[in-house]
Amino acid sequence: MGHCLSCLKNQANADITTPNGKKDEMTEIVPVSVYPHEEPLLHNNENCTSSFKNTRITQNANTMNSFGEQSASETANIQKTHQISEKVPKPFYQKLPSIPRTMSSLGSNDHRVSETKINQLFDQYKDSLEDAILAEGIENLCNDLQLNPDDFKVLILAWKLNASQMCHFTKSEFIQGLKSMKTDSIKGIQNKLNEITSELRRDTEQFKDLYRFTFKFGLDVNIGQRILPTDIAILLWRLVFTNNEPLILNKWLNYLEKNPHIRGIPKDTWYMFLNFCEFVGDDLSSYDDTEAWPSLFDDFVEYENDQVNQNISKNDIKLQD
Repeated sequence: MGHCLSCLKNQANADITTPNGKKDEMTEIVPVSVYPHEEPLLHNNENCTSSFKNTRITQNANTMNSFGEQSASETANIQKTHQISEKVPKPFYQKLPSIPRTMSSLGSNDHRVSETKINQLFDQYKDSLEDAILAEGIENLCNDLQLNPDDFKVLILAWKLNASQMCHFTKSEFIQGLKSMKTDSIKGIQNKLNEITSELRRDTEQFKDLYRFTFKFGLDVNIGQRILPTDIAILLWRLVFTNNEPLILNKWLNYLEKNPHIRGIPKDTWYMFLNFCEFVGDDLSSYDDTEAWPSLFDDFVEYENDQVNQNISKNDIKLQD
């Protein structure tokens, strides 16, 4: 528009006269802009043709000169206008290339797990005679993880590997478990175990899943065991409740240890104990023996109430003395 406006200004200020000394009249006003938003331009036949040269604004492609042909300058300007209109930039977002699928994960924190590395890690700890990681290999693995074999995080590792029995990690369990944990190194396992330990403190559903797994994990599948031996159950209860110990746990475990006739813990008793802890609290005052609790819980509550009554009686005797 800059050239066109200056042309109009010069034309308005110029003192153009006829041979008779009179100003020549402007012939006609013709809108010639090919852009709808620009102002129509005034021109006097061919007098302004040179002023329009090198601009985007040209006369209509059908405009002819006095000989019925397009002038060379008009033809060049029309071609230039078409070239400019073709080069009008598209919106920026249309120029952005599509992102390949292989690049879609760039910038994410996901670690690409190498099955080759997992296999190498398994071979490092597996037994020389059996294609599995047994007691000695698990102990070596725990040493590299800087954990004791009876550490709570070792139970978490077995849970994530979905191990079918204690002191025994099969190759498929180890590989699939580490894939699900998205790690393939000792350092990665350490980091994942720390993360999962923190999650279990606030995610009750995950903890319940770990708790149910622990019963199955303690069974000896080689002999088809279905009831958890009491001594194993006591160890596993202490282990699984490492970070969120119920108030009643110690009293419960002491009761089991003082009653050797209780030789095993069935699955329903193990499962129901989690609900029992949530329901009775610390003093057992909210326990209702008419509810469908396992009989072992009834015996435990009766024993604890007797202990409380005996303590009260002893205190009364001391006060009387």
